[in-house]
Amino acid sequence: MSDILKIFAVFLLTLLLLRRKLYIGYVMLLASGLIALMYRMAPALVLKTALRAATSGITIKLLLALSLIRILEVVLREQKVLSSMMSSVRNFFRSRRVVIISMPMLIGMLPSLGGAYFSAPMVKEATEGLGMSREEKAFINYWFRHPWEYVLPLYPGILLAAAISNVPLYGLISHNAPYALALLATGFIFSMREMRTVPESAAAPGGAKQYAWLSFLPVAAVLLLVVAVRVELHYALLAVIVPLVLLYRYRPAGLLRLTRHGFALEVIVLIFGIMLFKEAMESSGAVRNLSAFFVEKGIPALPILCLLPLITGLLTGHTVGFVGSTFPLLISIAGGAPVVEMSLAFAAGYVGVLLSPVHLCFVLTREYFKADLWGVYKKTIPASLIIFCTAIIEYLLLR
Repeated sequence: MSDILKIFAVFLLTLLLLRRKLYIGYVMLLASGLIALMYRMAPALVLKTALRAATSGITIKLLLALSLIRILEVVLREQKVLSSMMSSVRNFFRSRRVVIISMPMLIGMLPSLGGAYFSAPMVKEATEGLGMSREEKAFINYWFRHPWEYVLPLYPGILLAAAISNVPLYGLISHNAPYALALLATGFIFSMREMRTVPESAAAPGGAKQYAWLSFLPVAAVLLLVVAVRVELHYALLAVIVPLVLLYRYRPAGLLRLTRHGFALEVIVLIFGIMLFKEAMESSGAVRNLSAFFVEKGIPALPILCLLPLITGLLTGHTVGFVGSTFPLLISIAGGAPVVEMSLAFAAGYVGVLLSPVHLCFVLTREYFKADLWGVYKKTIPASLIIFCTAIIEYLLLR
């Protein structure tokens, strides 16, 4: 069986199991096992891959960050801070659309692991009483947090792409800007349509605004520590959670409850499953062999510039993954690294990331809202197609 058929089989199994609503962590464990079987990975290599997945710094940081986000979310919800945040946004902005998208866009500026889980309860709070489906809420939370990775240099993906291809970072950002705008535009096209009949919210009087923004201090502190001070996310979360539990006088029993909620078994299985799948893809040679397949078949450069990063992004669900594994090959295929070609490859790869069922933000958002997989895909697929078409048009105009 060729590599492309093997990978297709794994991807199909993943989609089918997710469609059956099996928990994503267990799906990733099964998919990793299928990769090991099809690529006949030796037991010693399987064990080494599992140990690397369990003990890598990324795994540990991801587990800490996601667990602490869950703890912070519970504290903010129990102490009515989330409600106060949404009330303050409503006080300052008349547009309900602005209120709804403000949180995922704000949190999305933070290149954090599991950040979608941070903004999800805020979107839920902002859309309360609007009659939106779980799938539409999930789409809003997922989609509006993702324009930044095309243009924001805080994200490692665009920095890595510029470094590998040796193109100016500003040039790559300027070429990527239309994709970010297309992403925002498609968000409005495929969501919040029924809000045209919903009255806009009235701004509150000045006196009500005096202390309104105090409720944003916990989130602002996390953003400030990570973006300005460059503290790692799990440390920043801990620095905010500790004063909050002291301020709200959580007793030992309450602290134990928060810890159990944050470090739940489902979180551990989720993180390990995703990281094991990533490591299995690399250890088995699946991504590397897929790249070689396109070259061996003599497929023209333009389809490779689009398909190779798109498929890799789809399989890994990670921007750094498709940039690091495909850009060196794409540079040799394209005969150098013109910024137009690299921008197209980045756009295509990130479309794959946006559509990936193993993209962590997609996984966390869908799990939080209990949204149907295909219900969300009905919005993300056409929206992603518009972004991809935007990239092709820009490439043809600037080439």
